[in-house]
Amino acid sequence: MTTSPPASTALLTDRYELTMVDAALADGTASRACVFEVFARRLPAGRRYGVVAGTGRLLEALEHFRFGDAELDWLREGEVVSGAMLDYLADYRFRGRISGYAEGELYFPGSPLLVVEAPFADGVLLETLVLSILNYDSAIAAAASRMTSAAGERPCLEMGSRRAHESAAVAAARAAVVAGFAGTSNLEAGRRYDLETIGTAAHAFTLLHDDERSAFVSQIASAGPGTTLLVDTYDVEQGVLTAVDAAGTALGAVRLDSGDLPTVAREVREQLDSLGATETKIVVSSDLDEYAIAALAVAPVDSYGVGTSVVTGSGAPTCGMVYKLVLREGSDGAMHAVAKASAGGKASVGGRKTAGRRIENGLATEEVVLLSPDADVPALGQVAEVDELRPLHVTFVADGELQPGWTGADGVRRAAQRHHESLAELPRAARRLSAGDPAIPTEIITV
Repeated sequence: MTTSPPASTALLTDRYELTMVDAALADGTASRACVFEVFARRLPAGRRYGVVAGTGRLLEALEHFRFGDAELDWLREGEVVSGAMLDYLADYRFRGRISGYAEGELYFPGSPLLVVEAPFADGVLLETLVLSILNYDSAIAAAASRMTSAAGERPCLEMGSRRAHESAAVAAARAAVVAGFAGTSNLEAGRRYDLETIGTAAHAFTLLHDDERSAFVSQIASAGPGTTLLVDTYDVEQGVLTAVDAAGTALGAVRLDSGDLPTVAREVREQLDSLGATETKIVVSSDLDEYAIAALAVAPVDSYGVGTSVVTGSGAPTCGMVYKLVLREGSDGAMHAVAKASAGGKASVGGRKTAGRRIENGLATEEVVLLSPDADVPALGQVAEVDELRPLHVTFVADGELQPGWTGADGVRRAAQRHHESLAELPRAARRLSAGDPAIPTEIITV
């Protein structure tokens, strides 16, 4: 069987990325060595931490960031750039270095999340691609992390595909699993990243049949008694009776998708137990978010199905991450720190950076950013004040070569583990859903 080549990601960008390079090629500055940095000036209102997500997807997209004949022909026909620029793009391949926070890691205001080192032309072309992936995926992961924290040991299941763009739905499912969700209803996400997929039947299946019992019997015949039956199409109490009668006490689970869930869940648990279905689990859905999940903490619920809120970032659908030039080669051949000046809170901090997290008695107490205005930042262990920090920067791309372990299914598993360990370092109070300051302070040390 033959497969078509992966689609180019090169035009998933803004026009001005190309026109900047076009002008820089003409004036001779395109090849100047540069360092770009991704960071967020602040967290979404009320949030105490952010979650880095999408890094694996970004690296996968980077592998296909090539300008083929179709892309070049379109740019030529539209007179978007000059002939010299088209020649440059025809040979474009990122040959620089990318490092940053491991996917799944927590971050805070000013954290140097991603560092791109390359000639100006190579590095600036990636800006839109980097931000579009990291801003969305990290927003979803941050919301998902709050939900899994609220859920405790009870699994959260991602069910939001119908509430998002079809491509965003795959990205959201992946990001949710990075932040601790146990599975997704999205089959493409399951196929692409080896995620656990979940789902049985909707209300339409019950309504298709002449009566509820016929629908349940059909589903059990197809999926076995361990399936999950949706019992609130008509009357919940009768639905539970019918479900247990059809499947027996080995019924896997019932799902509740409406009503006053804490009250209904208690009533259903009592009813299931009275019918001898003591091992039958209760799954709840119905527009859940982290606050609704927290409100169900004492209810006899076994897992949560979350849709709209997780794929929209639960009120914070983007992270406000920016991609800024912080260090560049001058006409004198030396590296110079550069920064955007702003009176409106949009200033950046020039210079190369790396970061570490201070851990005391197993808990994070401080984020430390090392800043070097005009040279390489020394290794954390070489700076006396920070010799006990957990390093946060890892290498993703070296000399244009993708480092192994960050993409595909392995990358998702690695990111989920990193998130679990990083979240466990936070003081318990820092995981509250109430609004508050960032969980830990950030200190910048100039070296």
